[in-house]
Amino acid sequence: MTTARASTPRAGTKGVPRADREQQILDAALEEFGRHGHAAASMAEIATRVGVTKPLLYTYFGSKDGLYAACVDHIGPRLLTTMEEAMAASGSGQEGLPHAVLTALFRALEGRRHAWFVLYDRSLRAGSEPWSAARRHREAVDALAATGTAALLRAQGNDDCLDADALKHIWTGTVGALIGWWIAHPELSAEEMSARCARLLAAVRTGV
Repeated sequence: MTTARASTPRAGTKGVPRADREQQILDAALEEFGRHGHAAASMAEIATRVGVTKPLLYTYFGSKDGLYAACVDHIGPRLLTTMEEAMAASGSGQEGLPHAVLTALFRALEGRRHAWFVLYDRSLRAGSEPWSAARRHREAVDALAATGTAALLRAQGNDDCLDADALKHIWTGTVGALIGWWIAHPELSAEEMSARCARLLAAVRTGV
């Protein structure tokens, strides 16, 4: 005698509400685009990850460019809000600002670490829809970074605008490098990365 197995809706079946299905597609696409970049990413792989057909992706998002732009518009504001909240919470304690922002980013990216690189994809064609979307959010993130690094320098009596601009580029590169290193060490949680960065920042301050 066989027992009937309870049926539960798979991702991409008609039993899944459209909003939930779109979220599943965005999560899978963020991973695929973040890992491989727009040019090398596979729409077929994204569909397979979700359990839907490739034509459904085009029905929902129109094109590969449209899906990429949707991913950028999904993750960009979240990262921006995360940074804004961390900076506001740090208040006047500028020394702790870099660690506060890093910790907030690690927590926001837990489970979707590759998403950061969707904003910084060099394979995007200049002038395309995804390039414009990524540039818009990247400039917003860079503006926040500029505000933070300028505040750090002012706290040390340095108002040199070129120093501030150079430090912003160093900071943005450092964030990307740390997230890349974190991806290579999947066993480390966001909190473990936060603790590690606290030690590294302390070492840098001591050395300086």
